Amino acid sequence: MTGSTPGREKKITVMKFGGATLATPELMKGVARRIVDVRNTGQDVVVVVSAPGDMTDNLIAKAQAIAEFPDEREMDMLLATGEQQSIALMAIALKSLNCDAISFTGPQVGIVTDDAHCKARIVKMGSDKILKALRLGKVVIVAGFQGETEEEEITTLGRGGSDLTAVALAADLTAVVCEFYKDVDGVYTADPRVVPTASRLLNISYDEMLEMASLGAKVLYNRSVEFAKKSGVVLHVRSAVRPEPGTLIMEEVEQMEGVMVSAVTHTKQEAKLTILWVPDKPGIAATIFGRLADEDLNIDVIVQDISEEGTTNISFTIRQKDLQRAKKIVETLVKEIGAKGYQADEKIGKVSVVGVGMRSHSGVAAAMFKALSERGINIVMISTSEIKISCIVEENRVEEAVQAIHEKFKLSNLTS
Repeated sequence: MTGSTPGREKKITVMKFGGATLATPELMKGVARRIVDVRNTGQDVVVVVSAPGDMTDNLIAKAQAIAEFPDEREMDMLLATGEQQSIALMAIALKSLNCDAISFTGPQVGIVTDDAHCKARIVKMGSDKILKALRLGKVVIVAGFQGETEEEEITTLGRGGSDLTAVALAADLTAVVCEFYKDVDGVYTADPRVVPTASRLLNISYDEMLEMASLGAKVLYNRSVEFAKKSGVVLHVRSAVRPEPGTLIMEEVEQMEGVMVSAVTHTKQEAKLTILWVPDKPGIAATIFGRLADEDLNIDVIVQDISEEGTTNISFTIRQKDLQRAKKIVETLVKEIGAKGYQADEKIGKVSVVGVGMRSHSGVAAAMFKALSERGINIVMISTSEIKISCIVEENRVEEAVQAIHEKFKLSNLTS
């Protein structure tokens, strides 16, 4: 990344503000002052905003009060209006400070997506309109979370999609950095609400942040981190109200591997399904998980018991919000494959350790399991990758598990 678009002298910074930082007019005025401060350093500024406050959740609730499963095309039409309010209000706030600004929707700046409503993927970007406005001395404000198909149908990018909009624009504009302004001042070794002594990380690798985002950390949307890694966009998570630097998310550097574990993450939004007495023969697993994939259901941890008398039990975890859909599919599968039934458990959660240093340090799993054992916390399921270990535990023990693991790895003393 060069930090500036070819033919331009000024560097471009992309600033992304989440809904919590835009919840009230006073907060919006504060954000506007922050934007002006950055622009006064001589940089061109492109701002990406989310819907203000809890507006997206409120719109979803209204739709679901009318229909349990609202039409996805119409949901996109509805939800895209939240960000449109934010861009107009932010432009008004900036102009009140004598800072010339212009607001654009995602479709207006040429964000083209596929046709997967409510979870669309970006297929093409356009920056001509943004660059023209920057040359005229304006701050450009873009609605996050939204785009349109080639057929000009409005689409949204899924929850957290405004993060993805910001990274995609930063990549297309070769911005020097994509800054995320939050109600937290960086990425921590654990959720500070659960572990008050958690440490703020100075920097973290794309791979670590991607795992953390996928495992329950709500700081950044996982698809935005993946996009940043592919495009080489440096991310900076920082406070919306304090001027100090936050956490840089970037390419892995050698010193990162010196830390065995970088963070502990958790989520309580998990559920487990177990299909009982499944015939143990080739093709059964493919049938089960193929059918779930066809319904766009993401499976996480999978465990198959030892076969006994020609049958086995297959357990897997899924997002809690997808449980009812998954149960309907499993009910049909039980009959089709000749299983004896199924069980569902919503009272589970997941706690994970993440760190690129796990590649070069042994004993991480043993230390994690010992920390849980010492607190009498039972492990229901285990999943691993090169830089993470996840344990499924009882939901009411999740926070205690996080605290025990954080203490075991002495993460309160971590500086990186």
